[in-house]
Amino acid sequence: MLRRFAVLPLCISGLFLFAARTDAAKLTARRSGKNVVVQIDGQLFAEYLTDNGPKPIVWPIIGPTGKPMTRSYPMVPEGDPSERKDHIHHRSLFFTHDDVNGVHFWHEHKEKHGWIKHREYLKVEEKANKVVIATRNDWLEPGEDEKGGKKVCEDERTLIFFVDGDTRVIDFDITLKATDGPVKFGDTKEGTMSIRVAGTMKETAKMGGQIVNSNGQTSKDAWGKQAAWVDYHGPVDGQTVGIAILNHPSSFRFPTYWHVRTYGLFTANPFGLRNFKGPKFDGSYTIAQRESITLRYRFLFHKGDEKVGKVAEAFEAYAKEENR
Repeated sequence: MLRRFAVLPLCISGLFLFAARTDAAKLTARRSGKNVVVQIDGQLFAEYLTDNGPKPIVWPIIGPTGKPMTRSYPMVPEGDPSERKDHIHHRSLFFTHDDVNGVHFWHEHKEKHGWIKHREYLKVEEKANKVVIATRNDWLEPGEDEKGGKKVCEDERTLIFFVDGDTRVIDFDITLKATDGPVKFGDTKEGTMSIRVAGTMKETAKMGGQIVNSNGQTSKDAWGKQAAWVDYHGPVDGQTVGIAILNHPSSFRFPTYWHVRTYGLFTANPFGLRNFKGPKFDGSYTIAQRESITLRYRFLFHKGDEKVGKVAEAFEAYAKEENR
């Protein structure tokens, strides 16, 4: 007999969606214009958006309790009463960096910012009860409009969506390629693999939210530290849930540094050593022409804290997986 969970409504842009799961969860992908909707048993899990702001993002992301687990602002301008209307560039789940050959790709409020433009889908498929989305994207200098200017570099990214028991998972592998000359990723804390947690989960909401990393460091003590993983858990609609980001040992500069903040920003950054360790350090890195680097992460959307969500055990299993 299938074990069933309550069906819970979610209103996004005036449309009611429902999230639920069973032990026989089936993942499917549906193209929606320029975007891809990922569903579990016909109910929304996540959507890969190529047309929301100056970079591709994943939003919304529905967790194992049927509730959205990332901030809805600025995709929903009015947001939620629990959310701060700050940092417009913190768009749910995203990858970017604020100094790439001197171009600002992180801050959207700067007068001149770069654009990460979706070029093409390389793959959208349902395979072994997973959804695989692979894309190619161009990193462009500022232009007179949103079409952007001269190409700085490109990336190829693969996102894999699946379910592991009560935990929902998104793998995010990205290869940064120097296709148009050398590319320097500058030393800045503003980057790179990022998520903004739901407003009630953040520590500053004082509702029980907490940051903890693989070394046992918590809250502000986890900021700027190297760690194999970081978990950010707290309440959403009265139930404790968590988001963990795991860094694969094959990833560039493993274990990464973490720019994880008590107000809800949560980002893995292998370049920001000057901010994290002090002014005598330089974390910048130049990719030579026709060369590349690859970064690999796994996002866990789980119930409970890092212990209930078995984050340490999940990392040990992830670390044993071969490169894709």
